[in-house]
Amino acid sequence: MKKDNKCVDINVSANVGECAYSRGSTPIADEGDAVIRVPVELAVLNIRTNLAAKIKFPEPVLEIKDIKKRVQIVQCKLLLPGVAAGTDPFVEGSYHLFIKGYVRKNIQYASPCYNSGVCVNSEMRSLTTDVPFECVVEIAEDDFDRTPQLPFQNARAEFDFFRQQDLGHGYPEKDHFLSSDLSQFHQDSSQFYNQMPYCELISSRITEWDEALDRKPFHNSANWQEGTFETISEKMFLQFTVKVLQNQQVRVTAL
Repeated sequence: MKKDNKCVDINVSANVGECAYSRGSTPIADEGDAVIRVPVELAVLNIRTNLAAKIKFPEPVLEIKDIKKRVQIVQCKLLLPGVAAGTDPFVEGSYHLFIKGYVRKNIQYASPCYNSGVCVNSEMRSLTTDVPFECVVEIAEDDFDRTPQLPFQNARAEFDFFRQQDLGHGYPEKDHFLSSDLSQFHQDSSQFYNQMPYCELISSRITEWDEALDRKPFHNSANWQEGTFETISEKMFLQFTVKVLQNQQVRVTAL
């Protein structure tokens, strides 16, 4: 027997017909002649944080030749509280911005492959690693260029109908069971699809200090100042600028 995988009988539960409509409205921040939806700048923030890490190389390192760095943000969320439908969503206040990312580092270094006691032959290698960071920034009310539009809250409300039922055998005929019907469920719900704020990374600057922790000099070598290490201690002062935006409907004066 072939199993019927259909969970909805569209011949019974669905209908295609004519839809009615009425004019709707959405919150608008400004006054003007034309209404457009555009990304608006909520705030521009210069964020500073400190990072510390230990990096271990897979082989001995004679010296570091170059380090290329890039800041990469993987999460930038402005946490906004919800408001009830029908109220003003443009409420001034201080809100929190959650930021998570990492500094991608590509370290180019020389690794010795031969030491004659007079000269050292090396091979150029590279190591790529990510140094993570995570922080929370509280944006003060006065630091917003424009007020964020708070999300409208979804709502669900249940309602029941009165039902009178006979009590059955063992009860007087004039007595009845008075309550709602447990075999029925009634609900009115509403959902709002709000515009979520987002971020753009504008610029970054990194000041770093890398220092070897286990450097050992070469023995029995005329190059007494030469040596190798496998672990470095890294400290970074990270500065970057992010722009927080949100799609909002605004009125503009058409030219």
